[in-house]
Amino acid sequence: MKRVNIIGWSCGLILSMTFYASCDHSKTNETNKTDNMSQVTNQQDSTSIQEVYDFLKKCGTYYLATAEGDQPRVRPFGTINIFEGKLYIQTGKIKNVSKQIGLNPRIEICAFDGQQQWIRVQAIALEDDRREAKQSMLDAYPDLQSMYSADDNNTQTLFLKDVTATVSSFSGEPKVIKF
Repeated sequence: MKRVNIIGWSCGLILSMTFYASCDHSKTNETNKTDNMSQVTNQQDSTSIQEVYDFLKKCGTYYLATAEGDQPRVRPFGTINIFEGKLYIQTGKIKNVSKQIGLNPRIEICAFDGQQQWIRVQAIALEDDRREAKQSMLDAYPDLQSMYSADDNNTQTLFLKDVTATVSSFSGEPKVIKF
């Protein structure tokens, strides 16, 4: 199955629709293709992760959406970091956002670059409670060290998994980035 995103414009609103299409692929030379694809995927993953990181970092503030029951919750965030080849965000465990992600790890991020482009990121946010992950985030954001510590029971770092990021603009086709 292949996931296909369609973006359209109607009545002044941007519309997005996702559907799944079946694909038929030949199985010839399967082993070599698999080996080559894993190398390409790893290279593409690091490039893709860096591209999403750079966009969000450039924006400064992004908006993180979670769900609380059937009610969406959105708030501004600013932490984004790459640690051990994964994209991370950070919050405090005492915050509602942490509790919401604990119950439903599916999140969305949206950011606008202030000019012509915006990004929407769909992902699963999974906790990494290791001290190294926390310290890496705090090193990237020294201002947070007055509120958080890698050794406290409040700092929460989450890495993003199964990411689909869509970069859109008013002047071109959307670009879909997956990792």
